[in-house]
Amino acid sequence: MILDRLSEILSDVAKKCGYNETLKVIKSNRPDLCDYQSDEVFKLTKIYHKSPSIIGNEIVTELNKLPNFEDYFKNIEFCAPGFINIIVSDKFINDTLKLMATKPKFGLQTPNKIETFVIDYGGPNIAKPLHVGHMRPAIVGESIKRIIDYMGHKTISDVHLGDIGLPIGEVIYKILEDKKSIDEITLDYLNKVYPMMSALVKENEDIKNECASIIKDVQEKKNYLDYWKVICDVSSKDIKRLYKYLDVSFDYWLSESDAYEYIPKVKEYLEKKNLLVESNGAKVVFVNEPGDKIEYPPLIFEKSNGAYLYESSDLGTIWQRMEDFNPDYILYVTDQRQAMHFEQVFRVCKKSGMTKDTKLIHLPHGTINGLDGKPYKTRSGETPKLDDLFSDVKDIFISKKESNKDMSEEDIKKIVNSILKFADLQNSRDKDYIFDINKFSDTQGKTGPYILYTYLRMNKIISKYEININNLSNKIYNNYDRDLRMGILDFESYINLSFKEFKPNYIADYIYNLCVLMNSFYQNNHIANLTDLEKLNDWVSIIKLCNDIIKDMLNLLIIDIPKEM
Repeated sequence: MILDRLSEILSDVAKKCGYNETLKVIKSNRPDLCDYQSDEVFKLTKIYHKSPSIIGNEIVTELNKLPNFEDYFKNIEFCAPGFINIIVSDKFINDTLKLMATKPKFGLQTPNKIETFVIDYGGPNIAKPLHVGHMRPAIVGESIKRIIDYMGHKTISDVHLGDIGLPIGEVIYKILEDKKSIDEITLDYLNKVYPMMSALVKENEDIKNECASIIKDVQEKKNYLDYWKVICDVSSKDIKRLYKYLDVSFDYWLSESDAYEYIPKVKEYLEKKNLLVESNGAKVVFVNEPGDKIEYPPLIFEKSNGAYLYESSDLGTIWQRMEDFNPDYILYVTDQRQAMHFEQVFRVCKKSGMTKDTKLIHLPHGTINGLDGKPYKTRSGETPKLDDLFSDVKDIFISKKESNKDMSEEDIKKIVNSILKFADLQNSRDKDYIFDINKFSDTQGKTGPYILYTYLRMNKIISKYEININNLSNKIYNNYDRDLRMGILDFESYINLSFKEFKPNYIADYIYNLCVLMNSFYQNNHIANLTDLEKLNDWVSIIKLCNDIIKDMLNLLIIDIPKEM
């Protein structure tokens, strides 16, 4: 909002000076010198063949002549070699804050065109116990979905369960070996069998081949369908329970198996395009392109025994999404180790023209590591199940303070979620990070509990007074006050960046920065004993606006606010 207005003013003045170009204004990286700046003088220098100092001083001179200069600026000056440095006026800051407080979504611009985003995230395998590694794609994907929604676009989310790959064949093999009835297939049994068979097939090629034969029969709907349906039902109910705890939801609970009816269409399409060729009995698509710096292996569409793979079901899923939704984007939030797979799939889509103008984007995420820098494990060396992780975080938070034991279960659940989610989402999704339960459970530092504690603390202050931000004066009383107000004005920049890069960590940074500024403001400005009613209204109004923004942004990070801490 404020950057757009400053850019508009600067561009209008530049045009009066004979420079018919749009000039952008950005936040200064030297707040000790100015609030905002523009280096567009360099662009004008190349176009109009004048020195930066002539152009810059000419524009600054005209800006200083504006009859309403003080409505927007406190000071503007040209700084060699080519920067226009801007310090905004208190009036402009407060006028903008009033607009933010009264506009939907704090004045966030609505998109010129509403686009449709299909978001594929979560993606756990049926029958496999959900562990700490499953948390990241779920919460990163959910947060990205909420950010896109908030920006005014349409989202369609799909969990895309892995329900028809080799691991299911392994589980059915064990069920047959144990002579289990349908009624004996329980969650505990699946949790035991899945890792056992996963280890066994790595050592025994014959058993692996038998498991592959079983899943091929399931894919072709020839045999074992009763077992398969029960496995899917039992496992998916538990997956939904765990995702509900994390407040992660989907518009569609589709699976790999749902793509199988579309695979023949994809196959026929690729054959018509002369892209599907035979190689060692299998049917593949070569995806190498001129200029590639590495060798991309061909995508195996159909194995020599006629079975389909993850690649084929992903292409079938894309076909279904194009038919049903015709989206502008299809986003995939998965482990970065799947980068090659998605590159192959996307290249087939592009080469064949299957997705037309739809953009396919892989949004990779890193791993959650322990204090040793390796993938997070329990003390016994196992990857912790999500239930165990939730319990561990809960116990550690309660142990931090005696009064935590008296909190309601609902509030504790919200705080546990804040610990897990803020620990994750404050990191760039494509980076690994170290998860330290003790550190992230604290109410000090860059943690979920710190954010929640700050919000609740300020909410108590707000509740004591009747205020009206429309009566906000043009005054700013000290540097702590100005820093907080300037911090609020960064709202649009952070959320736009988060949307542009599909990275929630920018929003986490913004929330944390606001909390630090708000705490510093509160500690250095004594509100409780104020007798100056104008100042009281000003300060509490600013705190309320700050808290309103924090609440909205926490929702984008899938964090709910407890009643008390």
